[in-house]
Amino acid sequence: MTAQPQAPRVSASKTFLVSGLGTALEYYDFLIYGLAAGLVFNTVFFPSADPVVGTLYAFGAFGTGFLARPLGGIVIGHFGDKIGRKKMLTLTLVLMGVSSFLVGLLPGYATIGVWSPLLLVLLRLVQGFAAGGEWGGAALFGIERAPRGRRGLWGSFTSMGIGLGTLLGVGVFTLVSLAADDQLTPFAWRIPFLLGGALVLVGLYARLSMPEEAPPEHADGEADGGEVPLKAAVRRAPRTILCGLGISYGYNTIAYIGFTYFLSYLTGIGYSSTEALAGQLAYSVLLIPAAPLFAHFSDRWGRRPVMVLGGVVTAVFLFCYFPLVDSGHIAVAVAAFAVVGLVTGMTQGPVPTFLGEQFPARVRYSAMSASYQVGAAIGGGTASFVATGLMILSDQNPMAVAGYGAFAMLVLVACSLGLRETAHLSVEEINGEPSREAEQHGQPEPRLST
Repeated sequence: MTAQPQAPRVSASKTFLVSGLGTALEYYDFLIYGLAAGLVFNTVFFPSADPVVGTLYAFGAFGTGFLARPLGGIVIGHFGDKIGRKKMLTLTLVLMGVSSFLVGLLPGYATIGVWSPLLLVLLRLVQGFAAGGEWGGAALFGIERAPRGRRGLWGSFTSMGIGLGTLLGVGVFTLVSLAADDQLTPFAWRIPFLLGGALVLVGLYARLSMPEEAPPEHADGEADGGEVPLKAAVRRAPRTILCGLGISYGYNTIAYIGFTYFLSYLTGIGYSSTEALAGQLAYSVLLIPAAPLFAHFSDRWGRRPVMVLGGVVTAVFLFCYFPLVDSGHIAVAVAAFAVVGLVTGMTQGPVPTFLGEQFPARVRYSAMSASYQVGAAIGGGTASFVATGLMILSDQNPMAVAGYGAFAMLVLVACSLGLRETAHLSVEEINGEPSREAEQHGQPEPRLST
């Protein structure tokens, strides 16, 4: 068995620029759609006599982006494993930037009728395809270059990027809302999308300067006979794929309930759009440092304990969130949003490394992307739609939403316990090379190597 070639050495700041900042700019484009869906798309693209029904349609369109994410994860992950990470990360950034810019130019329903929501959904599908391939590749750029004992922290650069992109998106929407006197229609909502298309050029410059790497197809020294990387992963470790899917389902359900549905809920109970965005701003501010902090804890204490703790704490707090925001006090609501950001970071920080470490290098991009993005489509793509539907079915009882979120966290906890603990394994052990240390850890998951 040949030794694994080392990835080109890159500084932490350079890694964050490529992995974290690039993801921030891309997810800014992906996530501002969620903000617009909660605040304005119900009237611009889905006009209805009942605002709640219009919001339901808007969240349904928001969810279509998640339908394309598994396809993006599979296709882009496959070529990322075959020809390298750099080309694929550049492609995802370009696709996201162009589609976001076009959303900002798209005429509303009043101008072109039914073509307006149809084109919106089409552009959302392109965004979803790009986001599906982005997450895994950006995470791997940090994980595969991390110093010993820092894989969790360096992998969390992607999670920080998502938080930073969220903060940027919420900040821009808040400024636009204030400038437009809390009226985001008919033009003000377009500004964040047009700006996002331009900002992607910054991330593109960073990624084009990435060092070239050898294709990782045989990075662990084993020939695969030309087998498709994802097929190899599914055939040899189906339980790992399913557990990764469950973790992604749980995390993304909570993340998108917190990011999109909570925004709509606040405006529905009397808060202004600007006040609701202030809450989201607090959510993002706490999420950014929480992700690397708990990823660092996972380097020290293990991935599974941190993930389980995050799942339990989040489930409990969901039942406290709604009474807090229902108080009608903006300061209390903002504080509640801040806590949601903190507890979301407890699971968001370790997730990229925890899932990436379950697979050897030659199938890692494909396997972790497919597993994560299918879970994201099931959980995140339906979260706001399901939450809105539960509110309708329960006669506006928010505890139904809290119960659904707690169920998602239960799935996350169970699947985290079902995966092997990888925090203290070496790169060679993760890639399937037998060692005495691995036997001492008593890992239950069969290695993917033959």
